[in-house]
Amino acid sequence: MSEASRVYQHFREIFGGEPRTRTGRPGRVRTRETSGSEPFSPGRDPKPLGDTIDSLSAQLGWSGPLSQHDVLASWAEIAGEETARHTEPIAIEGGVLQVRCESTAWATQLRMMRTQLVTEITTRFPGAGVDTIRFQGPDAPTWKKGPRSVPGRGPRDTYG
Repeated sequence: MSEASRVYQHFREIFGGEPRTRTGRPGRVRTRETSGSEPFSPGRDPKPLGDTIDSLSAQLGWSGPLSQHDVLASWAEIAGEETARHTEPIAIEGGVLQVRCESTAWATQLRMMRTQLVTEITTRFPGAGVDTIRFQGPDAPTWKKGPRSVPGRGPRDTYG
């Protein structure tokens, strides 16, 4: 077979022609070892980093705490900008989201909106495990510290 014929047969094999039969030494069979890391083999496509992190966090059991953090970080979107300016989510413990309010009036108003807020949270963050919300007013003054603290049960009426 001439050089031109060999080149023609080779190009025909590469670019979609009929495969040629190899003439070589009889008895010698080449076997190709296949390993799991061959390029272009199935399952070798790159995966998005977000999917990998999601599967890792689910495998390690971090999904719940991460969802709870998302609830705390997204409080302004859940409750609204005006409400978020007057409130602050503190923590989620035992399925209860604790929210500190600027005044008792805000706490009372938000208690009436509790069902709507819990529904919004469970819809957007189902893995957070929020069952209810506890709204608390501002902290009351304490009589335990300061220069006028009184040992015992606190200041009383002494005229009675």
